[in-house]
Amino acid sequence: MINACLTFRDLTLGYNSHPAIHHLDGTIRKGSLTAVVGANGSGKSTLMKGIVGVLKPMAGAVIRAPGVRAAYLPQQSELDRSFPARVVDLVSLGLWPRRGLLGRYTKEDRDSVSQALMAVGLGGFEKRPIDTLSGGQLQRTLFARVLLQDADLILLDEPFNAVDSKTVGDLIALIKRWHGEERTVMVVVHDLDLVRQNFPETLLLARQPIAWGETRETLKPENLLRARRFHEAWEENAPWCEPDSHDHDHPHAHDHDHHHGAGPRAA
Repeated sequence: MINACLTFRDLTLGYNSHPAIHHLDGTIRKGSLTAVVGANGSGKSTLMKGIVGVLKPMAGAVIRAPGVRAAYLPQQSELDRSFPARVVDLVSLGLWPRRGLLGRYTKEDRDSVSQALMAVGLGGFEKRPIDTLSGGQLQRTLFARVLLQDADLILLDEPFNAVDSKTVGDLIALIKRWHGEERTVMVVVHDLDLVRQNFPETLLLARQPIAWGETRETLKPENLLRARRFHEAWEENAPWCEPDSHDHDHPHAHDHDHHHGAGPRAA
C-alpha cells in the first residue's frame, strides 16, 4: 500500500446539480509533486476546491490522511485587490491556523513574515498596499503566505497566470523546495512545456480523468487528443452520469500500490 496523502473514491464534484468532474478514483502519494492539466472548464479548479472542502462532493469522497494540514492558493482573480490591505496583512493571514483570527502577533511572527517575504524576493514590501502590486508581486506575496502556513499539503490553482518569466522561475524554485521537503504539492498548470520540464506526475482532466501518472506517459499525444475530443463533445446540460464497469487507460487502474490514479471512465 502506498503512503497516501489524499484518496479519491469515485469522486464527483459540481455546481447546481451539474457535475463538473466525474468518477475520480486514485491516490495522491505523500511527498509527490503533481500537475493538474486540462482545457478551460475541465474541472481543475473544481477539484482543488473539492480537496480543500470549499465544495462538497455530489458523490464519492475525498479522504485526507489524518493530521495533514492543507494550504490553498486560489486563482488571483478570486482575490479582491481593492480591499485596503498591505502586503504584511495579506501574508500574516498564513498565521491564522496557529494564532486564530483575534490572536496577537508576536515579534517572532513579524520576523517570520519578513523572512517569508525575503524568500519570495519582496524584502521591504511589508507596508506596500496590495492594490499597487504587479501580478508577479502579488503572486509572490501569496506564496509568502503559503510559506507561513507550513502545510503538509499545498494546493496551487494556476499560480503562473499573468506573471513574468522571472517570477515563474522563482515560484517553480519554491515549489521544488517544498517537494524537496517532502510536502505534497498539487498545481493547476496551463503550460504543458512547463509541466514536462518540472513536474514528475500529471493528472489530465476533461471533466473526468483521462490519464494519470508519470508526466511523460500522461501527456502522450493520444491522451491529449482524447481529452480534447471529450471536452469538445461535452454539453453543459448533460444528464447525471454513472460510471461504467471498466477502466480503459491504466492496466492497474485500481492497484494503488503501483499507480497514483485510475484511468478514465466513460460518462
